[in-house]
Amino acid sequence: MTSSESAPKSFDVVGIGNAIVDVLVQADEAFLEAHGLTKGTMALVDEQQAERLYASVGPGLETSGGSAANTLAGIAQLGGRAGFIGRVRDDQLGAIFSHDIRSVGAHFDTPPARSGASTARCLILVTDDAQRTMCTYLGASVALDPADLDLELVRQAQVLYLEGYLWDSDEAKRAFIAAAEAARASGGQVALSLSDAFCVDRHRQSFQELVDGHVDVLFANELEITSLYKAASFEEAVDQVRGRCKVAALTRSEQGSLVLSGERTIEVAPVHLGKLVDTTGAGDLYAAGFLFGYTRGESLERCGQLGSLCAGQVVTQLGPRPQASLPDLVAHHLG
Repeated sequence: MTSSESAPKSFDVVGIGNAIVDVLVQADEAFLEAHGLTKGTMALVDEQQAERLYASVGPGLETSGGSAANTLAGIAQLGGRAGFIGRVRDDQLGAIFSHDIRSVGAHFDTPPARSGASTARCLILVTDDAQRTMCTYLGASVALDPADLDLELVRQAQVLYLEGYLWDSDEAKRAFIAAAEAARASGGQVALSLSDAFCVDRHRQSFQELVDGHVDVLFANELEITSLYKAASFEEAVDQVRGRCKVAALTRSEQGSLVLSGERTIEVAPVHLGKLVDTTGAGDLYAAGFLFGYTRGESLERCGQLGSLCAGQVVTQLGPRPQASLPDLVAHHLG
């Protein structure tokens, strides 16, 4: 082990992902119809559509989001040392994103872009029946490139956490690989969230190469892992991924999760803390709890339990950032 590998790290987890501001707004059916939106779906919109929709809605809850950012915010709320790298523009929403993620204790100092696309946003229209209709503008977030990386921050992380959504951008893909190589060279580990089954469909071969060549800890849900290996069943996908990385944490909604390590298979029960309100962020918070435990040397069983607990809390509320005290939840439920 080299001196860089044995030196203590300043951060538990540093993540790279889309920097998105979620705007949650109450809306009625007439608004959806007037804007040609299909209730309960997610649509990508361009900047003009995003500006038009944003201007026409009423007051909303604006909070920084994005899959990896949600995970890092969760780690920080648990008391972990978390850092995030993502691209925003020097605009109002960029300031909101920066303020929100720092306010929960995460380190974020990626310089805002001074030109180009505006800060990414996801307009979440919530109707009276609790259905969510999402309009996402990816904006500045997908323009992340190697020049945006703070490689010294990456080197100071026990675990580098990468978000699969960014794989759609060639520039971001290069940034991913550069960051993964820097993390590995400094004795850190690399974790990847597959993010979305459609994302996996688009990039199956390169994701397989990434898992085989760069990833220590893989997070995926049932749809994503079966898509990754074009498996006929979840069980077949489990057989395919086993041994390809150090740890695979596979979530199955109400069936809990499986944690694979070598020939070990650890079954983790789901945690139910109340009425299901909104599943947004469940996978993100599972990864937060898991990585919080993992970077503290906890058993894989406890890592899974921490993940299930955090996921179980966030689905009882609207939005992907926990509104309850996660340390209090851990103390009460897990001791």
